[in-house]
Amino acid sequence: MSTTRTESPVRPPARTYSRWASLIVLCAGALMTILDGSIVTVAMPAIQNDLGFSRAGLAWVVNAYLIPFGGLLLLVGRLGDLLGRKRMFTAGLAVFTAASVLCGTANSQALLIAARAVQGAGGAMASAVVLGMLVALFPEPREQARAIAVFSAVGSVGATLGTFLGGALTQLLSWHWIFLINLPIGVVAWPAALRILAPERGTGLRDGADYPGAALVTGALMLTVYVIVGSGGRGTPATLLLTALALTLFAAFALRQARTARPLLRPRLFRSRLLTGANCMQILMIATMYGFQFIGALYLQRVLGYDELTTGFAFLPAPVAIGVLMMSLSARAIGRFGPHRVLLAGLVLITGGMALLSRAPAHGSYVTDVLPPMLLLAAGFAAAMPPLTGLAMSGAREEDAGLASGLFNTTQVVGGSLGLAVLSTLAASRTDGLLARGAELIPATADGYRLAFRVATVVALAALVLAATALRSRKS
Repeated sequence: MSTTRTESPVRPPARTYSRWASLIVLCAGALMTILDGSIVTVAMPAIQNDLGFSRAGLAWVVNAYLIPFGGLLLLVGRLGDLLGRKRMFTAGLAVFTAASVLCGTANSQALLIAARAVQGAGGAMASAVVLGMLVALFPEPREQARAIAVFSAVGSVGATLGTFLGGALTQLLSWHWIFLINLPIGVVAWPAALRILAPERGTGLRDGADYPGAALVTGALMLTVYVIVGSGGRGTPATLLLTALALTLFAAFALRQARTARPLLRPRLFRSRLLTGANCMQILMIATMYGFQFIGALYLQRVLGYDELTTGFAFLPAPVAIGVLMMSLSARAIGRFGPHRVLLAGLVLITGGMALLSRAPAHGSYVTDVLPPMLLLAAGFAAAMPPLTGLAMSGAREEDAGLASGLFNTTQVVGGSLGLAVLSTLAASRTDGLLARGAELIPATADGYRLAFRVATVVALAALVLAATALRSRKS
């Protein structure tokens, strides 16, 4: 008599996913989109000469990216909650990388602008859900502070490093390489994200698939970004008309969210004082820092006479200082003093740095007039950004993390675009007025930049006051 033995199937061990490896993948994806925000600026003259852009048409190399990027962040952040944040992030990486190749090989104005629009959409998909994924990976406060510090350091270094890389690649190779540099990053990051990031299921489209609301808010945000970045090329009546249309779309969206059973943007999100206050404060702080990054670069080139490559080298101390301070001190400072106190200290440094820049003379020196305020601003941003990010995300529930992440990225875009538009317009108006009265070019230009820096100082001070009042918490 024989006995048949049946073996029970052996289940493979559950796969474990490294949180810190996941953080590296998220940082790599974010680095591409952040680099692209600043790397293009220095290459604009070369792009204009090669493809024959008019002065007005050249602005669309930037606008074609910013409008879909800023307009889609809120929508794709919410879709990340519904469909799965990993799915949204990896799709965004693929779209952004493919569009970067199209940008780098573009041989006509139309192709470059179209590819930049697709690149902006991919950038929004990859960026909107990153913070939500990060806080889910690191729920423990101390580890979360370290992870946010690392992520913020990569983003801050990437934003400033883009100015240097844009000048170096354009001058040593060609403008095409400012886009093609994304290809090796994307080729490595995309398959790594598929393998390393833990799979997750979203809540499903039935839990908030408000398509009319999505159309209203996306249209409103795109129109808002368009009004901000393109205000210099239109008359006042057209700008006011477009602003009124954007406000009408926002009002219709708010009404829709109040009445629908499954809103895209849950009203409870804005009942969080931390989340609302942090996003409002971020608009002011990012507007100030963009004033430093772009107006400061113009001061070096048009007043001190630096070329693109030298300007890039002149800005290198900022990302180095930001990276070192965020990586080595940020998490420990937050753990010891609390996020609120560290945030306030950072804003004090930012305000002081902008105040020093507002004294920059026509015949200034980099060592005495630019480097000291640059280091103050870098130290202030390194101190302020990680606790601000943590405070904003702590005000959202887990199921709303993608939406909160998209909202935080949206206010970054709005703050940067608004700061750049307002400060550059003020500087140009002051310079034109002085030139009309017979002033010399360099002193008039320097005076215009000083005005922009003074206004940025007031904006930074307003951010400090808002943080001191609206973001105070019992835990800090």
